[in-house]
Amino acid sequence: MSKTIIVAVDETQLEDFQNVVDSLDSDLCMIKVGSVSFNALGHQAISYASNKGFKIFLDLKLHDIPNTVKKSIKGLVSLPIDMMTIHTSGGLEMMKAAKNAVDGTDIKIFGVTALTSLSDEDTSLIFKRTAAEQVNTMLDLAEQAGIDGVVCSPHELSLVTKRESLLSITPGIRLKDSNDDQNRVMTPKDALKQGANFLVIGRPITEAKNIKEALLEIHNSI
Repeated sequence: MSKTIIVAVDETQLEDFQNVVDSLDSDLCMIKVGSVSFNALGHQAISYASNKGFKIFLDLKLHDIPNTVKKSIKGLVSLPIDMMTIHTSGGLEMMKAAKNAVDGTDIKIFGVTALTSLSDEDTSLIFKRTAAEQVNTMLDLAEQAGIDGVVCSPHELSLVTKRESLLSITPGIRLKDSNDDQNRVMTPKDALKQGANFLVIGRPITEAKNIKEALLEIHNSI
């Protein structure tokens, strides 16, 4: 269970990033470096967290033509990362290209299905279907492409667990009801009951008065 929690560290200043990482425990969690930290700090963020003993989830959600995504990933595989993301909506060939780009490494490719900020109303406007319907379609493509897993909200986990070849990373984890930009959310314990393999937790930990205690409390609760 120790590596189930992935803490999202979204900081634009290196000192702030380092302070959060230094408050975490590599025995209890992994680190997510997303576009906020990577765009501002680049390789420094990954190197710092890795040197502290953390496994790294690089969450850049790459989405472009297959050749561009493949080359982008080829430029990242030398970094000490364990998992990274693409958008499943980039299509079957793009996902295959992404998977091909990590051949010969231990890096796992996860495809983002539908952002947890999107409600059913949003997905109806964008995709002309519910979030669950959109996720299910993306799962079909992910399986065909042979990628390692998907990123989905807790509410679509039951769709993923029916597909044995796919692991799941689940954002939208909240300790209680919250009024922020996430819509399809769930508590850590409930998400694990639904079959989540990894939980992405950011603000409930990184904005806590005591980051170390917040992480330990969540870890012990699951």
